[in-house]
Amino acid sequence: MLPGTDGRLHEFTPRGAAAAPAPADAAPPRSRTAYAAAHVVADPLSGNSIGAPARLDWDATLAFRHRLWDLGLGVADAMDTAQRGMGLDWPATAELIRRSAAEAASRGALLACGAGTDHLEPGAGTTLEEVAAAYTEQLETVEGAGATPVLMASRHLAACARGPGDYAKVYGRLLEQVRAPVILHWLGTAFDPALAGYWGHDDPAEAIDTVAAIIADHAPRIDGIKVSLLDAELEVRLRRRLPEGVRLYTGDDFNYPELIEGDADGHSDALLGIFAAIAPAAAAALRALDAGDTAGYRAALEPTVPLARHIFAAPTFYYKTGIAFLSWLNGHQPGFCMVGGLQSARDLVHLSQALRLADAAGVLTDPGLALARMRGLLEISGVR
Repeated sequence: MLPGTDGRLHEFTPRGAAAAPAPADAAPPRSRTAYAAAHVVADPLSGNSIGAPARLDWDATLAFRHRLWDLGLGVADAMDTAQRGMGLDWPATAELIRRSAAEAASRGALLACGAGTDHLEPGAGTTLEEVAAAYTEQLETVEGAGATPVLMASRHLAACARGPGDYAKVYGRLLEQVRAPVILHWLGTAFDPALAGYWGHDDPAEAIDTVAAIIADHAPRIDGIKVSLLDAELEVRLRRRLPEGVRLYTGDDFNYPELIEGDADGHSDALLGIFAAIAPAAAAALRALDAGDTAGYRAALEPTVPLARHIFAAPTFYYKTGIAFLSWLNGHQPGFCMVGGLQSARDLVHLSQALRLADAAGVLTDPGLALARMRGLLEISGVR
């Protein structure tokens, strides 16, 4: 019996089908480059309360990354899915980057890691010079570890930039110094309201010219740009402006099936938080696409969209709670706890619907375990 939005309990009968197992140590997809943005697993024996330094369960955190690599997916680490700016402090982030990079190197796996400015003190008064220096410090950590850097959107830059020229100045300086091509990062306000006005424009549609110009000026140093605007039309507009060889990595957790499939003018690659929650289905879909089986691709991926839209529902920035919840249901971590106490960010009604939709999407790897764990959560929440 699961709670519903009407304040009543409703019987839930799972379909009982476990997610189809993937081939052991599957090869990465050939037709698309695909990263799953991975979450972190909190250590249940440490504090991890609001405002406390993050303490991770390193065994579970790294094992989850190996699972994604086993499915053939790349891992995007130390990004917003890993609670950057929402509980994961820079010392823990730097350690995560070093540990994940060592694990990736041990198996030749695909890894990209976020470099940002979140170790700076919050508040007004930060200068462009300080922003660039902060980016450089984190870039050195990522590049030193051997991972591909993702230049994450910066709250500090959004606060101090006075127009498109300031963004061009900071990004130009950073791109001149990188050792190898990097991934840029455009995160919309649904994911982080503090990024309003990024690239010097309040309207993202007006920012496309600025973004396209920065990329055109530094194309050899840019592998691609991750776009998380939840606006498929704007993503396609930018994608069509990119120079040859620069990828558009969709971060649109609402419209990813059609954006990855693409059209006659091109397609998006993927860097998605939802891929961590639906990894078996995502891997199966990409294998089908490699084989030219568009129907199989759609059959694997489209049933996951209702789950993704629910997990990323407003307030979207709490989607990390749903990612960790499904990881727990699927047995990839011992408890449903998160750094910063973020497991409390979604209510029991929301989590119950996530279970229903995960079952419908076929992404529960062990439905019996998922139900047993959900019963425990319901009981301690007072639902009997």
